[in-house]
Amino acid sequence: MTNYYFIVGEASGDLHASNLIRELSSMQENATFRGFGGDKMTAAGFELTKHYKEMAFMGFWEVLANLPPILKNFKQAKEDIIKHKIDILVLVDYPGFNMRMASFAKKNGVKVVYYITPQVWAWKKSRVKSLKKHTDLLIPILPFEKEFFEKYNVKSSFYGHPLIDSLNKVESHQITTEKPIISLLPGSRKQEIKHSLPIMMQLLEDFKNYQFIIAGAPSIEHSFYRQITGNTYIPIVSNKTHALLKESKAAIVTSGTATLEAAILDVPQVVCYKTSFISYCLGRLLVKVNYISLVNIICEQEVVKELIQAEFNKERLKGELKQLLQNNRRKIISTHYKNLLKLLGQQGVSKRVAQAIVKMNH
Repeated sequence: MTNYYFIVGEASGDLHASNLIRELSSMQENATFRGFGGDKMTAAGFELTKHYKEMAFMGFWEVLANLPPILKNFKQAKEDIIKHKIDILVLVDYPGFNMRMASFAKKNGVKVVYYITPQVWAWKKSRVKSLKKHTDLLIPILPFEKEFFEKYNVKSSFYGHPLIDSLNKVESHQITTEKPIISLLPGSRKQEIKHSLPIMMQLLEDFKNYQFIIAGAPSIEHSFYRQITGNTYIPIVSNKTHALLKESKAAIVTSGTATLEAAILDVPQVVCYKTSFISYCLGRLLVKVNYISLVNIICEQEVVKELIQAEFNKERLKGELKQLLQNNRRKIISTHYKNLLKLLGQQGVSKRVAQAIVKMNH
């Protein structure tokens, strides 16, 4: 019998971890799964001890302001791992918290799998040493990451990007409107939505032949969006982002995993990002990448337009969206997307990851 403990800090991790749990369950009948996660993991047979909604702190100042609950979360996870005699700790992304948990688990004789490794290539390269020391199995999900780790003599295994599996199952015609859809993906955390949604909404007047729809994040209640939209009515579709994207003519996306989701579903997009001035300045000092969207980072060129901070304004956004709705621009983007798909690997990612974890434990 193998006891697994998962720690997931956000919605995309919940999705990928739930698929992994299903695969592990089918391979090990008497395995147990508990820890920090979300609704999708619970539906897969996971015993939830803390929901990621209570853990979604981002940005330098936000983390400092929420230190007491974060420290309480550490204490809870550590006690739980010891009490339930955990064999394997599966860490999914969420590096600020999970890197420390890896160190604790290793010291206590628990095997550590890091699935969806921290983006150490972008910042905090010093974490590479710690990953090597405190993990038994490193599983990055971006094609260039394996090569990056090799440069530091760190062994890792790339099995493909798990979105390939999730997005293969998306059915068409779940969302219908009379007008073509432009989907707005303002982010999965409240801070992101506060910064980006008001600017996105300024476009409604200029594109009256289109239906704008907000992709609601699973952890955010509708009332929060309504505080921002005010008297302007715009539909919100929650927990159906992939279906919404599949029906969309174009998307305006806050940087993150969603940029990759739109690309896999072949939706032309403009990527936006805005944060507090201090967080932005600190980010510029610390983050060493040429682009912010995963599409551009993986393709090593500007496939989709990025509007960051001051450039993310009504006029720039309007101009970019107009271009996206023209056929020649759409064709160019679509060609790049096809190349991107080849880099992301074949279907069956979660199954291959589960096989590697089971093999590690024998």
